[in-house]
Amino acid sequence: MTQTPIVEVNQLTKSYGSVTAVNNVSFSLTPNKIYGLLGRNGAGKTTIMHMLTAQLFPTSGKLAVFGEAPYENNRVLSQICFIKESQKYPDSYNVQDVLELSASLFPNWDREYANKLLQDFQLPLKRKIKKLSRGMHSSVGIIAGLASRAPLTIFDEPYLGLDAVARSLFYDRLLEDYAEHPRTVILSTHLIDEVSRMLEHVIVVDRGSVIIDEDAEELRGAACSIAGTTAKVESFIEGRTVIAKEPFGALTNAAIMGRLSANERQQAAALGLEIAPVSLQQLIVHLTKGQTQPKGGDLI
Repeated sequence: MTQTPIVEVNQLTKSYGSVTAVNNVSFSLTPNKIYGLLGRNGAGKTTIMHMLTAQLFPTSGKLAVFGEAPYENNRVLSQICFIKESQKYPDSYNVQDVLELSASLFPNWDREYANKLLQDFQLPLKRKIKKLSRGMHSSVGIIAGLASRAPLTIFDEPYLGLDAVARSLFYDRLLEDYAEHPRTVILSTHLIDEVSRMLEHVIVVDRGSVIIDEDAEELRGAACSIAGTTAKVESFIEGRTVIAKEPFGALTNAAIMGRLSANERQQAAALGLEIAPVSLQQLIVHLTKGQTQPKGGDLI
């Protein structure tokens, strides 16, 4: 049974004068799935999120969220929680003020859960937001995003300043609460390896265009690395799509697209070649460098 998309984007473009930040982008998001919106800094990810949340108008194209245009539409906007990198709050606000404001904005707000998260992240309720460390400031946004239980929850690099332990706590709480209260979540981050285990679908933006729109499981096996003596590696990868190649003296390590059959793996073993998976982060880094060379030749 096909689910009605929560977000439908069709040929969306955003230009600033002669600069095109988002170029003819199309994709859809289905309910109750965790998406990764990934790409390099300046690729257009944040511009897309600002259009989804009615903070920017597109130059052209169509955009529907929950089946409607989001602009000045409280029915739609009340169902979206967008936690931005370095979220801004009034100077007079303390942590409790932010949570009270959030409770008034989000119909699904869970006060009890927010209080539990306050203890988990060890946040002082009465401290002014402007007096918080960068990590504590990020924790405020994380708590607001999780406790909002908004049907569309967007985190744009939400954990600046958090140490590895606090980031891990965020991932654990997100997965736990998502299991009990499913919703559509967008994670936009450069820490791809850290979040890759959570992602169900990946959208990669590069230079304003979508270059990948795939289930994460498909991408996890989409490439592998082949290492060994240069002549044997070159022979094995001939005719394949090579996304990276690094020589080390008489040795070469090449990353290739595509899954290897059992027979191909046996051939590689017979040649003394080592096969290893390419992580989601490595794959995206390779693809957004524009280094794909279809016939196994030298990379540009």
